[in-house]
Amino acid sequence: MQRKAVRRALPGIAMLTALVAGAAGLTGCTGGSGTGGTSDSKAGGSQATPAQPGKYRILPAPCKAGADSKRLKAMLPAAESLTPEQRDQVYAGTADASYDGDRRVGCRWSAQTPEETRLLSVGFERVVSYDRAVASDDDKAHQVYVRQLTDAKLPFPGPTASPVPTPTATAAPTTPAAPQPGGGSPTPAGSPSAPVELGSRVLEGLGTEAFVEDKLSPAGAAAAQSRTVRIVFRTSNVIVTLEYSVQPAVPGTVPPSAETQDRTRQLAQALVERLGG
Repeated sequence: MQRKAVRRALPGIAMLTALVAGAAGLTGCTGGSGTGGTSDSKAGGSQATPAQPGKYRILPAPCKAGADSKRLKAMLPAAESLTPEQRDQVYAGTADASYDGDRRVGCRWSAQTPEETRLLSVGFERVVSYDRAVASDDDKAHQVYVRQLTDAKLPFPGPTASPVPTPTATAAPTTPAAPQPGGGSPTPAGSPSAPVELGSRVLEGLGTEAFVEDKLSPAGAAAAQSRTVRIVFRTSNVIVTLEYSVQPAVPGTVPPSAETQDRTRQLAQALVERLGG
């Protein structure tokens, strides 16, 4: 009688054993997946740590960044006929339309006098890498900067690049000075030297990397030549673009390269300091 009872209990024990084994198998599969992933990671090497976000998370207010009233008045002299309210409006600037103020912002100014028209614009772009395991925000910003440098047809300064010489003006031929009566100093004769054209080039000491583009419009019989100086610089993951144009009203008047570049460069340096770069 006891033997029969034992035999009858065996199927139930076998079923219970099978259920326990099945549950253990499921648990083993679940844990094995995680363990297997860790094991594979160790076998193939640890995954690369994503790069830290760029230095800048927000952008400054473009119409106020670095452009104080004194600097703006020097770059954009307003007509004497304007009222104080109109002058304030000129120097307040007009913000560019932006759908994402954390990624791209800009501001524009314009001033007109009987002698000339001047335009100024400042733009900020915060570059973000969507895959920091491949490239950091700074690396991505560097790539954007290099594309702009290439579009300006300027060579990228490599480790062995030679310094770009500053163009110098060639003086026009002169005739000998005529001696003065009484043994005085001779009076210089001939035409004065031509204005210096600095040209487009890579800039040193401005942000992380920078270049300037200097363009003079063609001369015309009825229109004066306008000069546009554009400076692009990068500091960490932010790229700043400044554009300053001077359009004389009288044909034959050429805006000086050195003065136009110098004023744009001073504003660019103020923006670098404003960004803390």
